[in-house]
Amino acid sequence: MLITAGRVLVSSGKYLDDGAILVEGDSITAVGPRAQLAGRVGTDVERLAFPTGTIVPGLIDAHVHLAFDGGADPVAVLQASSDETLLSDMRLRAEQLLGSGVTTVRDLGDRDGLALRLDEEIARGGRPGPRIVSAGTPATPPGGHCHFLGGEVSGVAEVRDLVRYNISAGAGVIKAMVTGGGLTKDGPKSWQSQFTLEELQALVDEAHQTGVPVAAHAHGTDGIVAAVAAGVDTIEHCTWMTNDGFDLRQDVLKQIIDRGIAVCPAVSPHWQMLPRIFGEERAAAMFDLVRQMAEAGAKLIAGTDAGVQRTGFDGLVPALSFYAHLGLPNSKILDMATADAAGALGLGDTTGRIAPGFRADLLVVDGDPLEDLTALQAVRTVVAAGQRHEPRETTAQP
Repeated sequence: MLITAGRVLVSSGKYLDDGAILVEGDSITAVGPRAQLAGRVGTDVERLAFPTGTIVPGLIDAHVHLAFDGGADPVAVLQASSDETLLSDMRLRAEQLLGSGVTTVRDLGDRDGLALRLDEEIARGGRPGPRIVSAGTPATPPGGHCHFLGGEVSGVAEVRDLVRYNISAGAGVIKAMVTGGGLTKDGPKSWQSQFTLEELQALVDEAHQTGVPVAAHAHGTDGIVAAVAAGVDTIEHCTWMTNDGFDLRQDVLKQIIDRGIAVCPAVSPHWQMLPRIFGEERAAAMFDLVRQMAEAGAKLIAGTDAGVQRTGFDGLVPALSFYAHLGLPNSKILDMATADAAGALGLGDTTGRIAPGFRADLLVVDGDPLEDLTALQAVRTVVAAGQRHEPRETTAQP
């Protein structure tokens, strides 16, 4: 398949004008000027031409929960669903993600390995959807955040056992609920820590022995400090909460930056509503924390927490507008949702860029996203692992 377009994003902020991409199987085999590549391929090669369009790498949502429905009470819906019903719904959510231009997701916690089953279906070509890097069952203490997913553990031995179980099942990342969270009614508060440092270090050690990265759900400052000390690879949310406000520890932020720990703020597509929910002053403080991390040089990656309350599976591009609001350039924001996210997921050598040898994960849009990020919503076609997908409307999520 030869895909040509008016612009091809070949590196951070740099277009190849009137460019072409040659795809063979699931991989990109050549990238270059249209006139050059078009003359090299035979008449039997499928050709897709978008003379006024732009091709960018397929987008990456680094924080989703396919097992949740994105409605008002996703936990209640999950608990009322059988595994087969849940898997059926997850298939529709995966297709919705793909239709919005997302070709890779990191699923940070589901039930009974359903995201792993779905990823196998997609990889076999049986279902349309993005590649899923799944955490399997997230680790949490008894009664802790998301305990209803089945990952309750207590003590070092149980922590290690759960990590081994998830990795043996095929998990590509290990998730630790280092602090509480709002999704769990009557559970620990978001700023409260849930594990001892010894337990976290055992979790990280067990995962790293087999080369699997660790993602730490951490809202509270104390939890963030412990996650960094334990050696996690990414911090989710990273809101620096305390019981009476926020406390961004500059010394810990420096460690995050120096150690290359990625931060996924998991910004809601509806971020503009936060001042109404939390109040103007508190929302402004939350926004400023992300700005401070960005300005200090923290490696931010894009994610939406899709599946939690009122967060559907087509919201990555609206969520990206948050970073434009903070003043980040569009080229950097695109990197956060492509190359930078791929690197944080351990996929930096296989996806997130348009280059020979990389997986053919591509998004074709109208307009110029370096000038206007909303152009990413004008989807013409999506290619995932070399397979073309024509977006269609679904009713999977509100």
